[in-house]
Amino acid sequence: MLNRILDRFGLQVQSFLEVDDSHSSTVYKCILHNGETVYLKIPFTRLKYQRELEAYIILMGKVSVPELLDYWSGDEDCPGALLLSELQGNPLTPNVTKAAAYRVGELHASVHEIQPPDGLKGIENEFVNWSTFIEEKFYSFAEDVEKVLEERLYNIAIKKFEKMKRQLPKPDGPSFIHMDFRPANIIVSENNDAGVIDFESVRFGSTEVDFTKLHRDFLRFDVALYKAYQDGYNSVRPLIDLEAVLPFYQFTDAFNSIGWCKRRGIEKNGLFLEENIAILKRLVQ
Repeated sequence: MLNRILDRFGLQVQSFLEVDDSHSSTVYKCILHNGETVYLKIPFTRLKYQRELEAYIILMGKVSVPELLDYWSGDEDCPGALLLSELQGNPLTPNVTKAAAYRVGELHASVHEIQPPDGLKGIENEFVNWSTFIEEKFYSFAEDVEKVLEERLYNIAIKKFEKMKRQLPKPDGPSFIHMDFRPANIIVSENNDAGVIDFESVRFGSTEVDFTKLHRDFLRFDVALYKAYQDGYNSVRPLIDLEAVLPFYQFTDAFNSIGWCKRRGIEKNGLFLEENIAILKRLVQ
């Protein structure tokens, strides 16, 4: 399959390496004979391919993303493939400067500024039924979570979800939401520019869902960086009251992640499973 796609794109590859930390696609980093680095991405499903393709078309020229060099809509054996340029820099870490955190805030807000265009086939607009979307996503994972958690903790979690859901403010949107805006998908360059990758889970919906993973893996570690991120975000659009929504989405993210681990295999995702069970227990107390 890889050789077929390389031939279709006419690539002369010197070497390639499969990229880790890609959960919904197979991604190869390819070094061409001319020394150029490109990325070949093969989403797991046709829908994820369509979302990713539409995302690059929508975002290009509006926010910093890899250049879409070529794409193939696939066949009965392949859901599709995208050829992407390299986004210069490294994944975001808690050790960056305040200037970098500010640019991440600008980047995130610029993504959220994008409104739904007409004619989409892959990226769903969930905003009009946002509460239903969140509820359906939660209860679809609940079927898997029930098989992992002890009965008492599971029942407490279900009751907490219903209570917290009723306390949410009016949703903010419709906006382009990444749905996986975490440090591994945020690239920061040496001059503190920030870009974003990986769009197989994107939707149009409420921005409130899009801060959880960034807070979990980056913002909570340093007050100064959190403040710089907020300043950057507010320079583009007003930041919502995160304290009003983060507890709910932290809870649902932990719960849904437990279900994700069950679906993808508990043995190979054991550490991530235990981390989210610990988060869930802390949040339901």
